[in-house]
Amino acid sequence: MSGIVRGRKISAVFGIVMVMLGDNNLQAGRASSVSAPDCGTPAYRQFDFWAGDWDVFEVGNSVQVAHARVVSILDGCVLGENYQGTDGHEGQSFTIYDASRNLWHQSWVTNRGEMLEIEGKIEGDEMVLSGKDQAKGELVRGVWKPVSGGVRETAVTSTDGGKTWKPWFDLMFLARPGGKASVIDVPGTTGDDKKIVAALDTEYQAAVKNNDAPTMDRVLADEFVLVTGSGKIYTKADLLAEARSGRVHYERQDDADQKCASGATLP
Repeated sequence: MSGIVRGRKISAVFGIVMVMLGDNNLQAGRASSVSAPDCGTPAYRQFDFWAGDWDVFEVGNSVQVAHARVVSILDGCVLGENYQGTDGHEGQSFTIYDASRNLWHQSWVTNRGEMLEIEGKIEGDEMVLSGKDQAKGELVRGVWKPVSGGVRETAVTSTDGGKTWKPWFDLMFLARPGGKASVIDVPGTTGDDKKIVAALDTEYQAAVKNNDAPTMDRVLADEFVLVTGSGKIYTKADLLAEARSGRVHYERQDDADQKCASGATLP
């Protein structure tokens, strides 16, 4: 959760501590028995709309409050955030999809000793994560929503167990000049890029089949244009309008001969 404590924003990061007990052979056997998850599946890509190089503003205020960079790391399994406030307040977060519970988990810490852990799910086109600020005894709920040109993050707090909520902050993440909101920085090889593109295509095909306009809106670039074999042209707006109308119902919508060409550069 990025934001402004600027007097009021906090977050947290999680750490993993491994205690090595027993002989080395036993430990090696345990390590080798752990199978790596396939983080290229659509479930792991639900929050990719937040990946980017951002200038951050409070909604309704033209004065920049922070610079944030959110990148896909650890073979695409984790979103790492580096948040640098203009007031010297800095924070880092890690956000991961926990497939065993079908939940997203975010942990955040700052250079002022603050921490916060929140969890939740994608709801429509919004990522909704909540938890408890142990230091203050407050419940916290954050919402990330893709909007034109960036991502809007809002948060509310409750001191009465969720009966009533009050605003905490309302931030707009806008793509930095010369950059794009769709930046996904995955260290590795071209094969990693192919996995990301292929996963997005699979997610898009499923969204088309289900007339899921919010997911289609998130996956497609604003300048996307589809040209059919007959020469008919469809813009992103055309495709979203068709999905929202629900006029077409697909019995099958997939691509059994999916190919991702190398040599292309992600935006």
